[in-house]
Amino acid sequence: MQFFLDTANIQDIKKYAEWGVIDGVTTNPTLVAKEKVQEEFATPKRGSRQKLDSPAGRNRLFEKRIKEIAKVINGPISAEVTSSDAKGMIKEGLEYAKWAKNIYVKLPMNEEGMKALKVLSKKGVKTNITLVFSASQALLAAKGGANFVSPFIGRLDDISQDGMELIKDIIQIFRNYNFKTKVLVASIRHPRHVVEAAKLGADISTMPAEVLEKLIHHPLTDIGIKKFADDWTSIKQ
Repeated sequence: MQFFLDTANIQDIKKYAEWGVIDGVTTNPTLVAKEKVQEEFATPKRGSRQKLDSPAGRNRLFEKRIKEIAKVINGPISAEVTSSDAKGMIKEGLEYAKWAKNIYVKLPMNEEGMKALKVLSKKGVKTNITLVFSASQALLAAKGGANFVSPFIGRLDDISQDGMELIKDIIQIFRNYNFKTKVLVASIRHPRHVVEAAKLGADISTMPAEVLEKLIHHPLTDIGIKKFADDWTSIKQ
């Protein structure tokens, strides 16, 4: 299974890349906004500076952050479109693809997203269909030529549905028909989600930094390390 980090925090990406287990990154405008980067971009426009609260300013901030991530991560980097219509999504997707060779354009699972998927796939742009909540949606994405499909398991769990049952169904369907589309398990809330997805054979798990951090810890490991250190100290004394 591949591990992706679901964040736009460049420091977290650099930190966990040092572990040698991060295969890619998933981002979206919300994650970039959470970073609250205090910057302004000097773009002459009638003698004024272009602020981050303008659409152009936000777009440049997003581009800047994606390019920063691409300098750290060689694997897939998912960058999400913000347009609501296919024409806008296609335009953004073609632009994103120029930022780095490992960019995957993240498109929403809706009619406009499927239209954009058709065009971008034919142009050789790598894609990730996001906000998938049913096996039928995943099947459509695979038939449309998506490289990744992102089912959101945590959000299903939140409404008392079994997110892992969806992963199981998608994997079975994809194997039945030998789809090349990879299952990217998203909206992961805790380490158990990662383990269950791995047991089912999902291709990728994308997780926030706090979940990745929890994967490495176990109370018995911490106790054991402390005991070994204490024993060694006692020998030296």
